[in-house]
Amino acid sequence: MSGISITPEPPYYAVIFSSQRTDGDKGYAKMADKMVELASGHHGFLGMESARDEGLGITVSYWDSLESIQEWKENSAHKIAQEKGKTGWYKNFALRVCRVERHSFFEM
Repeated sequence: MSGISITPEPPYYAVIFSSQRTDGDKGYAKMADKMVELASGHHGFLGMESARDEGLGITVSYWDSLESIQEWKENSAHKIAQEKGKTGWYKNFALRVCRVERHSFFEM
């Protein structure tokens, strides 16, 4: 996925995942691609935006409900990725769940 996600009218939810990676790939890129593919087909998924520089990565995924976010959190493949992240891919990470009340999009 690339570019800015086109989301429906609010309210909806955003999950913000900020992370700092450990050195080396260790299977991360392949798993990240798989997670994007799985999340994209998951019930309630609305879109995703992601950026990474040498130190910090931020991924924002958009969902129609808190229930959809919880279901994705409990997805068995996603649980494997979560565990690998905790044991080898991340130095640290933060996860924030937000309700989007208002949004704007501008095309130049």
